[in-house]
Amino acid sequence: MKQFIAFVKKEFYHVFRDRKTLLLLFGMPISQIVLFGFALTNEIKNSKIVVCDYANDVATRRIIDKMEVSANFEIERILMSHQQIEEVFREGKIKLVVVFPANFNNSLAHLNKAQVQIIADATDPNTAGTLTNYASSIILSYQAELQGLQKIPYQIEIDIRMIYNPELKGATNFVPGVMALVLFLISVLMTSVSIVREKENGTMEVLLVSPFKTILVVISKAVPYFFLSLINLAMILLLSVYLLNLPIKGSVLLLFAESSLLIITALSLGLLISNSTSSQRTAMIIALLGMMLPTILLSGFMFPIENMPLALQVISNIVPAKWYYIIVKSIMIKGLGFSAIWKETLILVGMALFLLVVSIKKFKVRLV
Repeated sequence: MKQFIAFVKKEFYHVFRDRKTLLLLFGMPISQIVLFGFALTNEIKNSKIVVCDYANDVATRRIIDKMEVSANFEIERILMSHQQIEEVFREGKIKLVVVFPANFNNSLAHLNKAQVQIIADATDPNTAGTLTNYASSIILSYQAELQGLQKIPYQIEIDIRMIYNPELKGATNFVPGVMALVLFLISVLMTSVSIVREKENGTMEVLLVSPFKTILVVISKAVPYFFLSLINLAMILLLSVYLLNLPIKGSVLLLFAESSLLIITALSLGLLISNSTSSQRTAMIIALLGMMLPTILLSGFMFPIENMPLALQVISNIVPAKWYYIIVKSIMIKGLGFSAIWKETLILVGMALFLLVVSIKKFKVRLV
């Protein structure tokens, strides 16, 4: 019994002395509970929409007021020109546009019916369908109010258009998300164990006494995985085009260039993890558990980021997959060029340079 108690004490001492073990034991469950508790929700709140009001009469203002007080919508602006609608969708911040034609109230009063057009960004079909249902419900509730005041029934016809994805294919949403998830996680995982493996096998000494410079040692670890990741990208694109019938509307060359930027960012992060750990097991745990949850939950792939608390929205900005997901949807689904994604590209460039410099600085030229 004394030996058993001694071993139990030893294990306790080992756990409390190892900060990494403490982080895995306590930090990871807490972060998972917080992320899953706040991020997992099917309800869409505070989604930014735009109203194009040609009528600007009592009826349209009443409907707009009902949308403003709704927790589901946040009216970004009111347009007076149909030509601006394409522009706001290209910006990528607006999910829905509601268009009221001229003489909306007059049509209700004299013809007992009027038409409203709802235009949704269907690159995410689930969000588009949900938002159109919310908007339709608000408009129909106004129609019900009129029905109670008048003996003659009113009818408001709603014309719904789904741009970019009229068939509401699920592949339109999950293919860019899978690309971000696979490229980022695989690149981080493969490189995170590269330098640690050399340390454990005892071959790092050979590399350190070789005439190679430090930066060449680090980069040589990442180059093979860079090309393997490009092969993964090509396979994903081929499957999406020929198996899922999801054509690439934008430039394939630009898509590969932006994907290469994400791969470089992920490889740099993997090298940093490898330089900062002493065992392959620790490196793999950090790479898988530490990177998987933020990539899935905070990239906008599975759950709208605008639904999350402000703190998580801010944290999502440091997740590279978030910016790559926006880039892929813009190129692959919307067919846009570099002028529409230059901001996201600059952010990824900054992340890649920062992680690469830190990983090189972190590289130890001595093992003791």
